[in-house]
Amino acid sequence: MQKTHKASAKRFWKTGSGKLRRRRSGQDHFNSRAKRSTKTYQRKSESLTYDNPRIAELIPYK
Repeated sequence: MQKTHKASAKRFWKTGSGKLRRRRSGQDHFNSRAKRSTKTYQRKSESLTYDNPRIAELIPYK
């Protein structure tokens, strides 16, 4: 039985079709000086394609 890597489970999630998604970086502070378009873009989650099998191993039950 494989354990879930808890740090990865908090950062990544699977969609209904099985793709892995993550939150974009750079949205926690110092955002008042950022452009509106940048902040809107950062709110969207990002798809993971480059390291998908590795991360899928870390969160087998999610």
